[in-house]
Amino acid sequence: MIDLYYWPTPNGHKITLFLEEAKMPYTLHGVNIGKGDQFKPEFLKFSPNNRMPAIIDHAPSDGKKPISVFESGAILLYLAGKTGKFIPKTLRGQVECMEWLFWQMGGLGPMAGQNHHFSQYALEKIPYAIDRYVKETSRLYGVLNKRLADNKFICGNPYTISDMACYPWILWERQSQNPADFPHLARWHATIKARPGTTRAYAKSKLVNPDAKPSVNDEESRRILFGQDKSVVK
Repeated sequence: MIDLYYWPTPNGHKITLFLEEAKMPYTLHGVNIGKGDQFKPEFLKFSPNNRMPAIIDHAPSDGKKPISVFESGAILLYLAGKTGKFIPKTLRGQVECMEWLFWQMGGLGPMAGQNHHFSQYALEKIPYAIDRYVKETSRLYGVLNKRLADNKFICGNPYTISDMACYPWILWERQSQNPADFPHLARWHATIKARPGTTRAYAKSKLVNPDAKPSVNDEESRRILFGQDKSVVK
């Protein structure tokens, strides 16, 4: 059994995508990041970076004590290794899959996240910052669009963890991007959206956030999410 500590954000959706596609049993634990659940001592025992998602696997393949994993990319790799699913079987295929997984972790996610912050959450709208991250998001969309011109999914025909990592971060309007500018990316996005596993994964958000209340909805949630410094590391 997997315990998943989750909130419906792009990084959270990555893990429910895998678990639903693999049909693995899991228990969902809401981590309300707008209320500061990610700073609770019991959560920090297995997620020291004050971030969700995180998992605890109570039945690891070595048969020993439970294993906890934090960081969404590490969780995807762990689950793929445990199940043998959604990662290529060959060495070269695995390298390719990991390249695109880390591309998302190091590029698409952080840059799109800064896009969200400066265009939507920052009280002071700074034109330079907004322009910088909207353009960088566009560049990254372009990289993925080019990749998908000759590939059904990011690593060819098999649907893999690299697709699961990237899909939740493609948010057209929120990131000021036009699907018509990225036809191959738009086709890929629509294909994944139509998968039953994707529908089930996104439906899980209602279990922890039934009112679909934004994580940033008042000054206190803004302070919790954007006003922390080294004093929260305990």
